[in-house]
Amino acid sequence: MKFVRNIFLAGLSALLVCSCSNAPTMVENGNMVFEISEDMQTRLTWNESTNQLVDFGYTEALITENDEEIKEFTLIKSSKRKINDEKGQGENYLYQGKNTEGKLTKILSVTKYEDFPNMLITKVSFVNDGDTPVVVKEIKNNRYEVIGGGDTPTYWSFQGESTSRRRDWILPVVENFYQRNFMGMNNSDYGGGIPVTALWRSDLGIAIGHVSLHPELVSLPVDNRNETGNAIISMTKTYEEDEYVTLMPGETISSIEGFVQMYEGDCFLPLRRFSEYMQKSGIVMPESEPDAFESMWCSWGYERTATFEEVLGTLPKVKELGIKWATVDDGFQIAEGDWDLDPKRFPGGDQEMIDLVKEMKKDGLKVQLWWAPLAADPGTKILEEHPEIVMLSKDGKPYNISWWNSYYMSPVAEATINETRKLVNRFIKEYDFDGLKLDGQHLNAVNPDYSQANHPHDPELAVRELPNFFKLIYEDALAIKPNAVIQNCPCGTCMSFYNMPYANQVVSSDPTSSWQIRSKGLVYRAIIPKTAYFGDHVELSDNGDDFASSFGIGAVLGTKFTYPKNNPNVKEDYLLTPEKEVIWKKWFSLYDEKMLSTGTYMGGLYDIGYFKPEAHVVKKDDKMYYAFYADEWDGEIELRGLEKDREYTVVEYANDEQRTYTVNGSNPIIKPAFKKDYLIEVY
Repeated sequence: MKFVRNIFLAGLSALLVCSCSNAPTMVENGNMVFEISEDMQTRLTWNESTNQLVDFGYTEALITENDEEIKEFTLIKSSKRKINDEKGQGENYLYQGKNTEGKLTKILSVTKYEDFPNMLITKVSFVNDGDTPVVVKEIKNNRYEVIGGGDTPTYWSFQGESTSRRRDWILPVVENFYQRNFMGMNNSDYGGGIPVTALWRSDLGIAIGHVSLHPELVSLPVDNRNETGNAIISMTKTYEEDEYVTLMPGETISSIEGFVQMYEGDCFLPLRRFSEYMQKSGIVMPESEPDAFESMWCSWGYERTATFEEVLGTLPKVKELGIKWATVDDGFQIAEGDWDLDPKRFPGGDQEMIDLVKEMKKDGLKVQLWWAPLAADPGTKILEEHPEIVMLSKDGKPYNISWWNSYYMSPVAEATINETRKLVNRFIKEYDFDGLKLDGQHLNAVNPDYSQANHPHDPELAVRELPNFFKLIYEDALAIKPNAVIQNCPCGTCMSFYNMPYANQVVSSDPTSSWQIRSKGLVYRAIIPKTAYFGDHVELSDNGDDFASSFGIGAVLGTKFTYPKNNPNVKEDYLLTPEKEVIWKKWFSLYDEKMLSTGTYMGGLYDIGYFKPEAHVVKKDDKMYYAFYADEWDGEIELRGLEKDREYTVVEYANDEQRTYTVNGSNPIIKPAFKKDYLIEVY
């Protein structure tokens, strides 16, 4: 945390020249209205609605070591000024107040931009004006009590945390619900995420988060355990007990810069606006090349003991189905961290891998290699030669990656960087792989590093700099092969927003259900609309064959089937039977024909929480592709997004018997009956 002394206050005082009246001060941006009262309580309203979403409340607070919550201030000055920066033109409002004891000054900054309606950028600072230190345990800002609606559930939400529970990212908020949404490490392998919490009723929603250009150790909790039945959200920075901040007289402590949005519909719009704001701030998201949108097969159906005979023996069937990529998965290496080839599997050394890749690439197949960077098993060569790269906790113990039984390597250590660059060169240039599958939940975030060998005066440096580690891999790989596909697969986590710029293919990453495949797709399509989204192996979907969920949302299709027989060491059955082959042929053929993954996901037409049946729309060329999902449905559905007074043809393109009918854009109501899914093409 950086402290700014009286010179900072002098600059603010020059701006805070307007005396405040008893009337609340208002800031309008689009339909959203921000109000601040004389006692510095704030609220938000929506111009087109009489239904209140949040009422006046204390949205900022300083929590001391004794759990005293300092939140009551009297507004004494306010000002506004025009601004013009990389985010565009706008206005900045400053509000200054004194607490009741006169020992603290609060300065609230609120900024609106013309290009970002219904969104405000906020930051709060507290100045110690007393003559004794104040020990700070926590800072809260953007705290809102969201009034419940009359629907069941009371709210739907997007919550961007990552934990070992592998919970849904989009989920209902019901009575007694609580989720911390900490953006640091939550379990040994799990942490990071998307620094946004969105909460919506069927009529209105609110989203908060931070807009830092690197990961921050803050929480964005949702708490519905209070007696009112209203959910409370906030952005909270909490310091550990031995790291409480002592705010000396004259010193200032500030929150991380955050945002608040209001919106109608589900979380698609606030996530899209957050991403657009961050990109205006300097974060560049990738636009995937055509290769990243091609279908994929992975050898993981044979797991770690896959033989060359099994992999090569499956490829004719892979090619027959029209699949364009094959992935060599885990098991080729000596150990995590020692990425030399296992001599038991590759007695011929590197040349044997080079020959394998050549054989796999016959007839135009592209080949990807699995890799788990940043993980090193105890006893590996890299740790023996460079023990300083191991990240350490406060008590001097290595951080464990439980899934691999490995240690975290520091992403900023020189030896880590040098070894990583050598491996990228070996995999892409020497072995001639066309892409990399970066795998493991540990990739998403790291803990603060207290090792004396690495930045001992700034333990959080590794936290902030982790994205640059992936930038190194991404840029080195593309410098060797400009069309290389770099997939980031942080298993079961909500992928870190800050790692997204350095992968040209993201993935549903070990989904626990078809719902996760679809809902994660909505999130990725909102944040990185031009980056390929891989629906992961269909075997992970409901019933192991739900291609429709990936297909309907515009995800890349994938599979890990075995053929002509299973690996005897793998207990799961992934065999492509004749019955399954009929299904696989149908969907991979349809995928090549439609290529919906290259279309535009039309978020905002339907509410993924409240509209039934669940609906998704992809626009490609002059056609709209609607995908509806329900256990069972027999009733009316409105086809949203069509032009009035135009006649449209509807084709049930995914059915074995393709029925065709017409609908008018002025009354676009259809009445299908289906189980599981209903996919149609409309033109």
